[in-house]
Amino acid sequence: MTTAEGGRLLRRGRSLARFALVWLTTSLALVGMDDLLDGFAMPDWWQPLVCGLLLSLLTAVVWPQVLRVALPLALFTLGIGSFLLLGAGAVAAFAVVPGVEVTGLRTGFLVVVGVSAVSGVVSSVLALDEDEVFFRRARRRSRRCPELAADVPAGLIFLQVDGLGYDVVRRAVRDGDMPTLARWLAEDSHALVRWQTDWSSQTGASVCGILHGSNHDILGFRWYEKDRDHVMACAHPRDAAEIERRHSDGRGLLAVDGAGHGNLFTGDAPHVSLTMSAVSVLLPKGLRRRREDRVGTGYYAYFANPVNALRTLGSALADIIREVSASARQRRAGVVPRVPRGGIYPIARTGTTVISRDVVVSAVLEDMLNGRPVVYADFLGYDEVAHHSGIERFDTLAVLRAIDQQIGRLHRASRLGPRPYHLVVLSDHGQTQGWAFAHRFGESLEDLVGRLCGGPAPEPVAGGPVATRLRERVTGARRIEHRPKEDARHEVMRVAPGVVVVVSGHVGMVSFTEHEGRVSLETIEREYPELLPALVDHPGVGFMLVRSDEHGPVVLGRDGVHRLASGEVLGEDPLALYGKHAPDLIRRVDTFPHCADIMINSRWDPETGEASPFEVHVGSHGGLGGEQERGFLIHPKEFEPPGELVGAESLHRLFRLWLTKLGHPEPE
Repeated sequence: MTTAEGGRLLRRGRSLARFALVWLTTSLALVGMDDLLDGFAMPDWWQPLVCGLLLSLLTAVVWPQVLRVALPLALFTLGIGSFLLLGAGAVAAFAVVPGVEVTGLRTGFLVVVGVSAVSGVVSSVLALDEDEVFFRRARRRSRRCPELAADVPAGLIFLQVDGLGYDVVRRAVRDGDMPTLARWLAEDSHALVRWQTDWSSQTGASVCGILHGSNHDILGFRWYEKDRDHVMACAHPRDAAEIERRHSDGRGLLAVDGAGHGNLFTGDAPHVSLTMSAVSVLLPKGLRRRREDRVGTGYYAYFANPVNALRTLGSALADIIREVSASARQRRAGVVPRVPRGGIYPIARTGTTVISRDVVVSAVLEDMLNGRPVVYADFLGYDEVAHHSGIERFDTLAVLRAIDQQIGRLHRASRLGPRPYHLVVLSDHGQTQGWAFAHRFGESLEDLVGRLCGGPAPEPVAGGPVATRLRERVTGARRIEHRPKEDARHEVMRVAPGVVVVVSGHVGMVSFTEHEGRVSLETIEREYPELLPALVDHPGVGFMLVRSDEHGPVVLGRDGVHRLASGEVLGEDPLALYGKHAPDLIRRVDTFPHCADIMINSRWDPETGEASPFEVHVGSHGGLGGEQERGFLIHPKEFEPPGELVGAESLHRLFRLWLTKLGHPEPE
């Protein structure tokens, strides 16, 4: 089996020799276990050979049948349960060999773990590269592929590299950090284009728009809903399910027998794994229903395999060591900006860089072998590491190279399925780097707003023309004192009486809870006369959106005002640095029912390309300014050219067009 770009997928003629060598090595491993374990004994020379053969047959033949019943145990123990069950099977199998002694389940468990570790190492060493191991497993699984009609349309695999911006991917292709994508572009089989994110340049808005065709009223990764006194969080299962309920019409991008993996939302896919909106809804039902209704057959199959679980554990431990080393190197070299990366972060990071990546790749491979027509999967690792390390630091690019390797494997393995597949690679947004707002200015945005709204009135200071004019408008006004109601019980913490601040990357949102609905600029000036002047003059604030009773939506900057309803600009346009689409994107957010009373975007410096996020990150996103708003799309050149892409909903329309032109039916 060969490919034009990569030579042979599988090297033939070595299977028998490989089996013999692995069998011999396994037998030697059993001899070693005999020496190490007190409760395990094989006194005769022939017993390790027989036991090695029995263990191989147990793993290859009996074990898959056992897993039909034992999958939940393997899943919820991340593979450890499969070792326990296989250990029990080994105890039973070795009991039929005369003279072999295995005392207890603990000993059987340790024997299986040891033999699996040796087998995994030997299999990897015997392969000239890691890909051979991958494709051998893929080939074995492909023999179970269903038969599809000869005229079945080609499938589409969408692989999202979370947080990878257009500018970074161009440099990664140029510098050899993404050789798979570089090869596609060099061979002229694919095209690289840029797309403009919404104002909310983050995964929640982007993925909901791409998969469901709408991201209306999604203000950030987190936002406050005044009518419910609730902070919506895209990463919370219940909130993700509620967001999907608001936006799904049952006709999502993946509705027709599609699959989704590692996403926030399902896209109405019947086959999902590691999907946030499905956790609280599908998981309990899935464990009771037939296999295809579970949270993800790829997730089950991956951790149910003892070798997979052991390999992932080893990779996770190596990643923890790399993270600790990289963090220490940054500190020693005095690299700035940087953020603390201690505590449990090195362990938590492996969930995205190793565990989620491996499960997603396994699940996508399973989808291709089952002939799913469309798949959408998210690789989370780059985004997570870029938040803490930086968008192009050496350890971040190492994660990017690992993702590119998996993309290449899936591209080649797509030839094993029952239908041809096209691969599309894209990002949901980019990232803009800079000192965290709290580190650069000595206080967080929440503390700043709380101080301005709840503390003693500060002495007026000289500022820019907009701040000066705002102060003149409220000169002599009596400052209203806000006090918390004695019987008030709030779900969301206030930074000052009646004031809630929520931050999402480079966007901050201020809401005044003592007023229903949207609070006008004039009311804010009357009740908090120093708030707007201090914010608009702050060196970390780029612009703010407020609603005026007189002029409608107004964008305030240090040196100018942009009235969105009329297009009138007074002074310097505060949106001039943020691109031609900025007025329309901000005007759209102003119409959202839960738009905050003040929407704040961080200041972006075009000279350095940096901005200070309101969260403690190095690389961040969520607003306008720099690379965070520039996503990328790599697609086969034979597809319909996308034209200018503005907003995530435009990607949904484009992807739906591609599916239709390939011959896929519209969802009912």
